[in-house]
Amino acid sequence: MSSSTATSTDQLLTQEQVRFFDDNGYLVLPGRIGGELLERLRSAGDQWIADGAGKDIAAAAGQDSTEDGNDFAFADRPNGRVMFRVDYLHDKRQAASLELLGSPEILGIAQSLSGDNYVPTYESMVFKNAGDGAPIHWHQDAVHPRKWRIYNVDVYLDDSRAGEGALRVVPGTHRSKADICALEEGHEWDIPGATEVALKAGDVLIHDVMIVHGSPPVTGNALRRTIYYEFRAAEQIDAEGPWGRDWIDARLRLIPLALEAHAEAFPDVPPASWRPDHEWRPAPLDETDLRVLHNGGTPGSYCSAGSVSV
Repeated sequence: MSSSTATSTDQLLTQEQVRFFDDNGYLVLPGRIGGELLERLRSAGDQWIADGAGKDIAAAAGQDSTEDGNDFAFADRPNGRVMFRVDYLHDKRQAASLELLGSPEILGIAQSLSGDNYVPTYESMVFKNAGDGAPIHWHQDAVHPRKWRIYNVDVYLDDSRAGEGALRVVPGTHRSKADICALEEGHEWDIPGATEVALKAGDVLIHDVMIVHGSPPVTGNALRRTIYYEFRAAEQIDAEGPWGRDWIDARLRLIPLALEAHAEAFPDVPPASWRPDHEWRPAPLDETDLRVLHNGGTPGSYCSAGSVSV
C-alpha cells in the first residue's frame, strides 16, 4: 500500500497475520511501501553506497579517520573487495530512513507485534551489488528466551527473484536454537521445509530473529538492497538486556523525530499512533543522537564465523 493512500489503522496487522507470523516465524506484506517513499529510499540507498565507496577510497589513502567510516562494511570476494552493509542509517544525511521509521506502514507492524512500548533497536541496509552473488550462510540472527517477540522488518528496495539468490527461510525453526552446522552439513541448501521467498521492490518481509534463514550463491545477479529495522519491546530489553535504560531512552527518542520527518514529507497521510506507557516515554532533549551505538548485542547461531547476519 502506498504511503499516499495509507491510514494509520490500515497498517496494523490482522489477527490472522500475527498468528501466521507466530506459527511460521515470518510474514510477507506485498507492496507495503510504495510511491514517493519507495523512490526516496531507493535514492537514499544509492547515496549510502556511494558515500561508503568514497570513505573506503579515502581510508585507503589515509585521508579519512572519521568514526562513521566503520559503519560501511566490506568483504573480499573472488572478484575483489565489495561493500555489503551500511549501519546507523539515520545519521547518514538522508531523511528517507527516518521517514520510513516514522511511517504508519512500519510503526503499525511494531505496535502489532510489540505493543505500545516498541523500541527501534537496529537500522541497516544490507545489499548485494550486481555480480556479487556471495551466499549468506544459514543462521539465526539472535537467540533469546522467547518471552517476547524480537523481529526484523525487511524493506526490499529492489526485486529479489526466485532462482536468483532470493532469501530462504525454514518455517518453524524460530522456536529454539538450531544446530546450524548439522543443518548445513546434512542438507546444504535443501533443508527440509525450506521456503524461497521471492519479493518485489516495496514488499516487506517480517522475520523472527530466530528463524533459520540464508541465501544461496548465484551468478549474474542484479543489485538487491534491503533495509532492516529490528524492534523489541522495552520490557524485553529491560528484563534481558543486553542494553540498559539509558540506551532504551536514547533509542526511543528517535521515534518523535521519525514521526516528524514522515509528517513533513507526507503531510496528507494520517500519522502512526505512538502512545508508550509513561514509564517509557523519553524525556525531550534539544538534540537527539541519531547514531546510538549498540555496544554489544544478542548472540546469534551460526556455523561459519564469516557469515553475514541479514
